Amino acid sequence: MGTVHDSFRRQGLSRPREGRLLGGVCAGLGRRFGLDPWPARLLFLLILFVIPGSQLLIYPLLWILMPSEDAPVTTYPSA
Repeated sequence: MGTVHDSFRRQGLSRPREGRLLGGVCAGLGRRFGLDPWPARLLFLLILFVIPGSQLLIYPLLWILMPSEDAPVTTYPSA
């Protein structure tokens, strides 16, 4: 059974080492969905203006849950 970080990494959700401004969450989400970091950040801000508040809770949560690119990969022995 894997961890949340392993699950996110398998889905292509990780915070890149290059291109971070704050935590790399928008850059990681943008890369996962095929966007450059700046359009992903602008989309985040646009959504923040349309639906205020929720993103301010989601961003720190994703910052904690999304693994950094340089974080070691956890491996488990096969059973």
